Amino acid sequence: MHRPSLRLPSWLPVDGYILALAGTVALAAALPASGPAATAAEGTSTGAVALLFFLYGARLSTREAMAGLRHWRLHLTVLACTFVIFPLLGLAARGLVPYVLPPALYTGLLFLCLVPSTIQSSIAFTSLARGNVAAAICAGSFSSIVGIVATPLLAALVLRSGGAGFSAGALLSIGGQLLLPFVAGQLLRRWIGGFLTRHKKVLGHVDRGSILLVVYTAFSAGMVQGIWHQVSPLRLLCLLGVEAVLLGVMLTGTSYGAKKLGFAREDRVAITFAGSKKSLAAGLPMASVLFGAHAGLAVLPLMLFHQMQLMVCAVLAKRYARSAAEAVGETGAAEGHDARAAAGEEADTEAGAVVGGARR
Repeated sequence: MHRPSLRLPSWLPVDGYILALAGTVALAAALPASGPAATAAEGTSTGAVALLFFLYGARLSTREAMAGLRHWRLHLTVLACTFVIFPLLGLAARGLVPYVLPPALYTGLLFLCLVPSTIQSSIAFTSLARGNVAAAICAGSFSSIVGIVATPLLAALVLRSGGAGFSAGALLSIGGQLLLPFVAGQLLRRWIGGFLTRHKKVLGHVDRGSILLVVYTAFSAGMVQGIWHQVSPLRLLCLLGVEAVLLGVMLTGTSYGAKKLGFAREDRVAITFAGSKKSLAAGLPMASVLFGAHAGLAVLPLMLFHQMQLMVCAVLAKRYARSAAEAVGETGAAEGHDARAAAGEEADTEAGAVVGGARR
């Protein structure tokens, strides 16, 4: 099976798209949109989010996704990790407020625990680790689909502060901006799916640009309202420490739990990577709808967690690959791709990997 190629220059310490995200945040800090410019940016961002989810729906292969249902135990395990265990850990972290985390950052941490899993980077790491790539494709796809509905509903249940206005109107807004475009993309996929596949690289820039616009709009609103004065460097370090513990618990739990449930090694690899990760590409647009002007601090934990999970999982995937090579008597360490580029590939329309990857 073809393995996704994820390469970056060896001298680059982080993925290029993460640098673009950081640059966008810096731009919003130096030149935040205000007044009419903020209104225009917000309207454009809303349209970009709708376009993003339309492209997700248009690229998702329904036939391949339905075929993946045969491995229902694995998919239920990943969904349980993503939408049950993660949220429970997020709720347990409430005891850290206000001594370790301020309320605003805790709200972002809890939102992080509610968003769907990744697709593209889960595929890349599973492939590198010689796991069940087809299962990773389907598990990530199902998580993204379920997340369109589950994430807003869970947020309505567990979030009570941080500027998130949850009401019937807010849920209808989410449906109009996220779910309806996704369904429209699925309905039109028969006619436009081939075009999107042929122009995947060009449209990937549209996806990335849309996410950068969402980030700029969210952080601009935060700068205008002065919410950044609520967070000190020490608090940010504490947030990184909490997220490191959260990632470690999920990686250990998914690996050990999948083994106790009797899954084969290849399936355990897929569960470990799909069940322990969170999607930046899906989470950012959802946060812009759920939190509005307060989305800046709400998405900061997700952005930090995203980069952390890529760096840690890259090392872990290479260890899995070496173990697999040694188990079958191969000589030398297994050669792997540089998985640090998973963030850029993921933002290049995560759901696009379903069509290309599954057919391979």
